[in-house]
Order: sequence, then structure tokens, then C-alpha cells
Amino acid sequence: MNELKGMHHVTAITSSAEKNYAFFTNILGMRLVKKTVNQDDIQTYHLFFADDKGSAGTDMTFFDFPGIPKGVHGTNEISKTSFRVPSDKALDYWVKRFDRLEVKHTGIKEQFGKKTLSFVDFDDQQYQLISDENNTGVAAGTPWQKGPIPLEYAITGLGPILVRVNNYDYFKEVLEKVFLFKEIEKEGDHHLFEMGEGGNGAQVIVEYNAILPQARQGYGTVHHAAFRVEDRTELDEWTKRLQAYRLPNSGFVERFYFGSLYTNVFPQILFEIATDGPGFMEDEDYETLGEKLALPPAFEAKRGEVEKLVRPIDTVRSTKEFVKEYEN
Repeated sequence: MNELKGMHHVTAITSSAEKNYAFFTNILGMRLVKKTVNQDDIQTYHLFFADDKGSAGTDMTFFDFPGIPKGVHGTNEISKTSFRVPSDKALDYWVKRFDRLEVKHTGIKEQFGKKTLSFVDFDDQQYQLISDENNTGVAAGTPWQKGPIPLEYAITGLGPILVRVNNYDYFKEVLEKVFLFKEIEKEGDHHLFEMGEGGNGAQVIVEYNAILPQARQGYGTVHHAAFRVEDRTELDEWTKRLQAYRLPNSGFVERFYFGSLYTNVFPQILFEIATDGPGFMEDEDYETLGEKLALPPAFEAKRGEVEKLVRPIDTVRSTKEFVKEYEN
């Protein structure tokens, strides 16, 4: 059984696709590589922000479900998403940038020997930057070449997700026995698990917390997290494995940009296993990624209907020039 290779993507819920696009483009300097709809709810935007090439393991994606209430953070949730930056010095840059742009943050801290900088967006969605200084394991992605962030400080992909649970022993058993993760370190109530080649791009941090109330999903919270496999053959092997452990699962789901398999591993915690390809270049050119409303072939025949349901959002960047913003 091949191990999972690392993080594939994290999908969260936003109150505003427009504000979300502005935050990730203009503040975080991540590239919108796909503007499409939720394939299970076509009135809902699905935005994909990633590295310069839309590489697997670098994308943070968002739904904007109409009318959904604000989520509540607590226990039993994927509580925080990490983004990788090249160095400790990059975190100093981001502190200055967040201060100037009035992004709430905690200042630089350290966890499991890595420097981190936690921050939130306009929905109180929880994130952190994590330094790749001295990091080994899964390679980072390529920063958005034409974005506003100097390349030496720019985000290069996903780091560990943080998961908070009120039954650590059960969750640990699922991670180790079913998903073949390995616990490699512990700090208080936080446990560091690793998969595949390891490193920041292939880790999960689990916090045991039986004190906080039950989290409630809504905007400002994570919907699910996905892990990488090579192809459909490996994905089918994982389907058999989940069935052997009697974990409820979706079976293969065709997402066009990748193949997927979903399973609820814990109350309110949804994991996905997804293939590395085909990727986001199948229906768009590199220069104009994310600028048009992209629809997988199964939905292209409904384009007129879909375009009436979702409001237009201007995501054209190929005609604009972003000046690299150095923070003094």
C-alpha cells in the first residue's frame, strides 16, 4: 500500500467570494488558478488559490454557500491551515506586511522546532505561515511569479493542517491504522503526525481538547482537507482500504481536475484523498488561469444556467501588473 504523499488541498467556506479573492490575491499573493462552481451545488462559487503552476499540494480553495451562517470554532474541527514560506526571514516580512494592512496576527512563535505566524482573515478563518528554514521532505511549490509578494518571501504551498479533537486516542488510531500516518513528536496536548516523505508539506498537527464546545461549520471554518495520491489506481486501492476498515466513503468521484475519494473520519471532520492530476491546465492557458468561469465538461452544457446563478466576479490579472511590495 503506497503511503499518502502529503497535503493536496484544503477547502474552506467564505462569506464573500469577492472579499476572498481580494484577500488571497492582493494580501497573500497566492494565484487564483481556477474560478469554477461547486459541482454538488452549482449556485456556489469554488475558487482555487495555489502556486504559480497550480501544483497539487499548494491550493487553498473556497466555497461561498448562499445564506450559510457564520461558523463557530471549537473542538472536533480542522482548526487551522498552514502556508509554507521559504525562511524565518520571510516571517519578519509578513509581520510588517500584516501590520501595514491591518491583518490580525499573533506575532512569530515556534511549534515543533518551526517558526510560525498565525493570522485570520475577515471571516475569522484561522491560518498560519510556517517557515521552511531547514525543512526537509516534500518539495515546496513555485511562488506566483507575477504576484505582489517578493519571491524570496512568497507563499509556496500548504503546510500542516491543525486538527482539534475531543477523543485523541480514537483519532490517533484512525490516522495510524487506516491512513498510515506516523506520530513523530509531541508538545503538551499537540501531536505531530507525518506521511510520505514528511516535512511541512506532509504533516498533520492534532490537538487534544475536551474543554472547548463542539465546533459548528459555517463561513470562517474549514470544510475538508485532502491528501495526495499519484493516480486513479492508487485512489482505488485506498477505496478498498477504507471499505476494509468499514469507514463510510464516497467511492470514486470525478472532479475533472483530479479524482477524489471522501470519508468522514470523525464528527465534522471530512478527509479527501485526491490524485495529483490532471491538474488545472486542462481547460485554460497558463497566462490566463482563473480569469474565466471554468466548467468541467459535464457542466459545460449547463453554462447558460450556471452563469445566471452565479454573479460575475472580475478576476482578470493578465492585463495588470503587480509591483513587488517590499516592507520597510
